[in-house]
Amino acid sequence: MAAQRAVVKTETQTSAGGAAFRKVGKQLQVALVSVGQPPRWQLPKGLVDKGETPEQAAVREVREESGIVARMDQLIDTVEYWYQSKQGAERIRYHKFVHFFLMWYESGDLADHDHEVNESRWFPATEAISLLAFRSERSIVEKALELVN
Repeated sequence: MAAQRAVVKTETQTSAGGAAFRKVGKQLQVALVSVGQPPRWQLPKGLVDKGETPEQAAVREVREESGIVARMDQLIDTVEYWYQSKQGAERIRYHKFVHFFLMWYESGDLADHDHEVNESRWFPATEAISLLAFRSERSIVEKALELVN
């Protein structure tokens, strides 16, 4: 008798985030957040709440995770990937879409980030690319720099 394969539930998730930039002198800097254990640097992002647009979610997530208020500019790109997680005893397969937006610093303090974040810090944009944990996010910052220049 053939073994039965477990049925894995599949769900779609939509998140949004931002590459929030500021100019200091001639240097372009981007805000990154450190999360997890071991810590990893990434762009601020999170789930789009019910009734919220991706743009609204990106502004909210940048504010919550990095501590700053940033003005929306334009969509950089949408990243798509799959991952699995457990909800109780049930395994769920997620098809994830993350909308990343180009944003500009307006106000706020990086020390005012939420409890999910280890640290929030400004980095020179070119240095940030090498620090980001995910290839897709390195590509987002590279594309943002092309849009800015």
